[in-house]
Amino acid sequence: MRVLPPLARAYVLCAVLAALACVAPAVTGSATPWPSIGLLSVLYLGCELVKVCPLMGRRVPEGLGSFFPVVLAAVFLLPPAAAALVALPGGLAGTVTARPAWVRRIWHGAQQSIAAWTAGQVYGRLGGPGALGTGSFGGTGPSGPEGPSGPAGPAAWVADFPYVMLPAAAAAVAFCLVLTALDGCILAAAERRPATTAWRGLATRSLAPHCVHGLAGLMMAVMWRSPYGLPAALLVMLPMYISCWVFAQYHRERAAHQATIRALVQAVDIKDRYTRGHSERVGQASAMIARELGMGEERLEVVRIAGILHDVGKLGVPTRLLRKDGPLTPEERRIIELHPEYGHEMVRGIGFLGEARAAILHHHERVDGSGYPYGLTGEQIPVLARVVAVADAFDAMTSTRSYSRARPVGVALAELERCAGAQFDPDMVRALVDAIDRQGWHPKVTSDDDLQVIPAGAGEVPAAGAQGAVREAVPAGATLTGLPAQAAPAGAASQARTAGSGPLQAAAAGDPCTGVPGPAAEPAAAATEAPGTPGSPSAPAAGANA
Repeated sequence: MRVLPPLARAYVLCAVLAALACVAPAVTGSATPWPSIGLLSVLYLGCELVKVCPLMGRRVPEGLGSFFPVVLAAVFLLPPAAAALVALPGGLAGTVTARPAWVRRIWHGAQQSIAAWTAGQVYGRLGGPGALGTGSFGGTGPSGPEGPSGPAGPAAWVADFPYVMLPAAAAAVAFCLVLTALDGCILAAAERRPATTAWRGLATRSLAPHCVHGLAGLMMAVMWRSPYGLPAALLVMLPMYISCWVFAQYHRERAAHQATIRALVQAVDIKDRYTRGHSERVGQASAMIARELGMGEERLEVVRIAGILHDVGKLGVPTRLLRKDGPLTPEERRIIELHPEYGHEMVRGIGFLGEARAAILHHHERVDGSGYPYGLTGEQIPVLARVVAVADAFDAMTSTRSYSRARPVGVALAELERCAGAQFDPDMVRALVDAIDRQGWHPKVTSDDDLQVIPAGAGEVPAAGAQGAVREAVPAGATLTGLPAQAAPAGAASQARTAGSGPLQAAAAGDPCTGVPGPAAEPAAAATEAPGTPGSPSAPAAGANA
């Protein structure tokens, strides 16, 4: 409790008091169906404890959350206060991975009790108990062996389908909304997040799973009221629990995929420390382009992964070349230009990458055919490779390197627009420009802490300043002026592109986007050749990083 802010402590205390108020009528009432409460509480508690103490020593997937069908079955079978009481033991015994554990357990128990009570109220007001039917066979239900309609029998337990679906669905939605609302409030109170940020996406992510749990809970309640009683209800619950287990296994596998990607990126960062964080930012920019193009969520994730892993082939390039002082020889250039093929071979056996492998292989192709490794042109280049190429060049220009200073976002976008049609796909460039104009550029920087930041107004960087520098692209003709620009607000890009700045005027002197091979910029050569000389060997096109 001491680690929580005072507002969060007060909020948890209010939730506990509210939960006690919800269960009080069941504790003090004389007609409380204790046998049903006991059975359902034990079932829910068992579903939660099996995650803490898995059978036969097998590890339970971390994504296996609370098994709410039992709680929702209690909502459909019992009065609201009794349903709130059923939710308490399982909520208190649920899996907790962060501290303070006992506070979190109390919070989960109170939260689920409040949600169950609210769902029960909604279900009752919509006529759910009458639609489900009264009575129970064998005395295991909430009304005993006889209901108001007489002895138990088919007429006493047959539910009124499909009308009963309406109050059941409304109860499941209410249960979900209360849980997410309480979660959002505690996040805002404990982590001091803005309310809109704390609630963003909680309900939309949770609604569908809770509705599925509600359907399973309704089937369990119907079978509980049937002549077959509790055994039939358990048979309904078993396949649902197995489905949740399988779904949790999927999340566990997805987490393993993410860990694999992080390990590969970390290996590249360790070897090539001068571009640390570059991969994550390229993935972020690639996702922005894909979203602007209207790609679906699944493909958008593939694009993001492709951006993150685009330089994984540098693991196959000798470290001495990545960190070499001075210009590269033609043979060394050819070796570095093999890194897309190295990367493709490295990830060939990783099945979940799918289309991302093609982007890794072709992200240095140019639409005019002068790129590498295969000199593809236009539509021959895979779509995701064209996306990653633009994102890669953009981050290379807007990131501070040990041998160059970050350029303003607007200048970088103008350079991309100037090279659209020769080096980059114009549609991809336009998508990035539109996305940044609307959202701004706020990169998630995880690097550059150990890089030399060149102060504004500094002259050319001598060859010594390029020690260990990876040859990232420096667009020819664009003077390195202006303060480092790691972030830009929405709309700032368009203002910078129309301001007639020095870098844009310098870039207009020639069109280095055509007829230039574009392997790697040579920081040391920049000290001996005039920057921006069109057609000079040391002046590659925008984003022509190796």
